[in-house]
Order: sequence, then C-alpha cells, then structure tokens
Amino acid sequence: MDSSSSLNRRHCLAALAALTAPRLARGDGRADAAGSPVLARVAGRTGAAGCRLAAAWDDEAGHHIGLLVETDGALHIAASTEVPTRAHGLLWERGATLLAVARRPGDWLLRWHPKQRTVQRVWSEPDRSFNGHVLVSPDGRTLYTTQTDLDTGAGLIGVRDARSLEQRAEWPSHGLDPHALLFDVQGRLLVANGGIPTQPETGRAKRGLDRMDASLVRLDVEANGRRLGQWRLDDARLSLRHLARQGRHVGIALQAEHDDEPRRAGASVLALFDGEVLRLAEPAPLAGYGGDIAAWRGGGFAVACPRANGVALWHADGRAAGFTALASGCALAATPTALWAGGEKQALTLQTVPSRPLALPALRLDNHWVAAAEN
Repeated sequence: MDSSSSLNRRHCLAALAALTAPRLARGDGRADAAGSPVLARVAGRTGAAGCRLAAAWDDEAGHHIGLLVETDGALHIAASTEVPTRAHGLLWERGATLLAVARRPGDWLLRWHPKQRTVQRVWSEPDRSFNGHVLVSPDGRTLYTTQTDLDTGAGLIGVRDARSLEQRAEWPSHGLDPHALLFDVQGRLLVANGGIPTQPETGRAKRGLDRMDASLVRLDVEANGRRLGQWRLDDARLSLRHLARQGRHVGIALQAEHDDEPRRAGASVLALFDGEVLRLAEPAPLAGYGGDIAAWRGGGFAVACPRANGVALWHADGRAAGFTALASGCALAATPTALWAGGEKQALTLQTVPSRPLALPALRLDNHWVAAAEN
C-alpha cells in the first residue's frame, strides 16, 4: 500500500518557476496569465472585518491562548487566559469553547470558555505525554488525542470523554511520534505518525534518524481503533506532521530530516492522499519545513513555511500555485471568505483582492490558530 511520487527535473523547475516568477508578486490581486491565484495582503475593510481567531502565543507575561479580533486594520487581543506551558494544537468546539493541547511532549489538555472565563484541565498520566493535537468526534461526545508511551516510545491515540476530558481507552497509532489527526470523508480516523525517534526524557531531542518510520494510518473508530491501512513515502526522512482535508483529498505538511542540508532544503513540504495513494506534491525550495496546512478556496492546499518566511499554495493535483512572503509565517486558519496566515508582527489574508497587512500586538504566535465561532 506504500506509494510516492517520482518527480523529475522538469517538475522541479516548474515548481521553482511557479514560486519565484515576478508575476506572482503583483499587488493588484488578479490571477496571473495562467490563471493561478495570487496571494494578496488583505486589510479588514476589504471584507475580513470582524474576523475572530483563536490563537496561542507567548509574550512577556508568559504562555497564553486567547481570541484575536480584527478592527481598524489590526488584530487585537479580545480575551485570553494563561496556560502552564506553550500550547500547540487548538480546536474550536460547537459550544463556543476552545480545546488546547500542550506542545509536545506535553502534560496538559484544557477547555477554555472565553465568555464565562472558565478553564477545565486534565493532566497526562505519569507514563504518557500529549503530542500536541486533539480531535472531536462528529457527535461531540468523544475526543481523540495523540500521545506517546514514555517508557517504550510507542505512539498512542487517547480516547477521551468529551465532557470530562478523562481518558477511557487507548489505541496504538502503529508508529512513532503521532501528531495531527483528521477524519476522512467516510468518518475514519487518519493519524500522521511523524516517525522521529526522540529521547524519552525530553520528547524532542532527536536520535537515530536513520530509523525514522513516518506513516499515515487509517483507523476504524467503530471497531476500537482497528487499523484499516497504513501508507509510507519512499523517502523515509520526510516526517508527516499536519493534516487538512479538501473533500476526499487530504494534504499532509512535511518536515524534512535529511542529514544533507541541500537535500533537506529542497525537499517537498507537501504530500497528497486520495484515500488510496500517498504521493508527493511538486517540490520547491522552501527549507524543507512545512508548518501549518489548510485547504484553500482554489481547491488545493496552503502550507505555511516559517523557515522560508512565507506561505505556498498547491493545486489539488500537486502543481505549485503561488507563494507570498510573510516573516516567520506559520499559523493558518480557513474562514468562509479567506485564509488567514499569522507571522512575525503581522497577519495576512490570502485572497484575490488588493490590500495591506494587518498588524499584530506584541506577541509571538505559536504554530496554529483557528477561526473562532461566535460565543
């Protein structure tokens, strides 16, 4: 079931041209001559007014999660709460509450109600760590968290009661370093196993990268997490990290772990999965590091590349579609009208209209943010 793409020199040159051609830097917001969308910096008064984003950040006062609201061409902190350590994955619930998970290796999962200013928190078991992401079942009754057994290093999926946050079951992820989770179009659970061996005491210090084993796994949530399939790329040094879905198609943001710096820098940062085949999108010189990922209205995927200081687009078939600069850009959030990208000191919305960037307050965004529902 393993599969990958074989990209030749022509494909590489096409990707480079698509990402670096001057026509993509146009500020008039129109499509280029080939019809590819151009990424434009959009201010609040051009249609993004009132957008509310749930985010995680660090500032001089510590670690926080909170709401950022757009007014007068800038994002402002509308509400926030302090968290014990750096947060990573965020998930907005239908009841206008926000779930947040500690950055891996983490020891806390919490629910925050911005309106009531209340926090509900659980801690990981002594021999377990959270791996940064949580997913809620379609009926809202169950939470799934990626975890690691600190004694063996094995990847796990925690099955939790959504009301209490307490764990009620545990399934193997069938790999190391499980990170993001996603339901496919048929309601089956997809798990990105990053595959990176780490020091148990830190959960971040990498070791034995020649033993990397990244994979995408499909689990049956109706059959106690029974494994339905597992896919690997031919390049074992590409770690599968974050997931986004566009219909039946899934995009996976990749992080390259090659010892050779040039090979790492030129590695693809996006893989595509159609339900049967896992393959690479066209590569591009993006420092080999895909951060957040989101589906975009053009029908493909956006990947934030903080080490390349920008956001890249691909069509659903894997063809490169554009790039825009954003210093340390990583956090992505899709709304019905735009795709928001957060970076250092500013945010952008990715649309085809002319505009300017939005300023951010004095904070350092973490990897992810999400569009916030009304509360």
